Amino acid sequence: MKENRKTEVRVGITVVIAVILFVLIFGWAKNLIVGSGNHMLSVKFNSVSGLEKGDPVTINGVRKGHVAEIVTDADSVLVKLNLDSDALLKTDAKFYVSMLDLMGGKKVEIYPGSAQTLIDYSKLQTGSFNGDVASAMAMVGSAQSDLKYLLSEFKVTLTNINALLGDKQFTSDIKNSVIALKKMTEKVSVMLSENQENISKLVKKGAELADNANNLIVENKDDIKTTVKQANELIRNSNKLVLKLTKFSDEITNKQNSIGKLLYDDQFINDLKLTIKQTKDLTTILIKQLESKGIKVEADVSLF
Repeated sequence: MKENRKTEVRVGITVVIAVILFVLIFGWAKNLIVGSGNHMLSVKFNSVSGLEKGDPVTINGVRKGHVAEIVTDADSVLVKLNLDSDALLKTDAKFYVSMLDLMGGKKVEIYPGSAQTLIDYSKLQTGSFNGDVASAMAMVGSAQSDLKYLLSEFKVTLTNINALLGDKQFTSDIKNSVIALKKMTEKVSVMLSENQENISKLVKKGAELADNANNLIVENKDDIKTTVKQANELIRNSNKLVLKLTKFSDEITNKQNSIGKLLYDDQFINDLKLTIKQTKDLTTILIKQLESKGIKVEADVSLF
């Protein structure tokens, strides 16, 4: 009887321990955490690409919670995260859905940020999807047609290059060009070698000329300044003279001086013309008298 009771007690203890272990393992697998000190945080993603409830949440690679709930919307996905009580996030924290392993698992990776203030866990945050192997393969698939086109074009290019290299005339021209370039290079090298001394002298003379010019400028700096100053003064005086001549011409045109009044006075012009005509007539008479019998003067002089 005592042996049976001992056996029953042992079996009972074993069952209780097994149940406790089962609950602990099940809770660990399903991220069931007892206690009320955890943080609940909602994050909106454009896409989560296979993220499931219960997937881990890591902060800088360290597991600090799990995905508690996933709610789909028209153009976004709302993910509720259950974070440990020691998961302290700042206002500039970043949230990403990334690949957990090569088997295709997903996780939510959080970079806690470096701001001075803590995040408000009651506010909705925004995250992004980092991409994975599947998305990369999908991108490759979408670019497959472009890749085929590029390969076909590359094939055509290689064919044309092979055909061009196979052309004997083209290869002969290339060889001749290379030979000519080589000969020209050799001639230039020989010329430089033969005239190395002359080139050195030329460079030296150029340097001396530059030094002499520099010394000349330095030695005659004051004279150059004076000459430039005088030239500037001459230019200013010339400008003043031009202005005065322009003003004098305008005064003549506008009859504002004696010359302008005389030149633009119709009576003066007419009198001048009449005087010239009379002078011409008198000259004609005198010439005729000189050619005939001399100058005949008739004068009636009354003294008293």
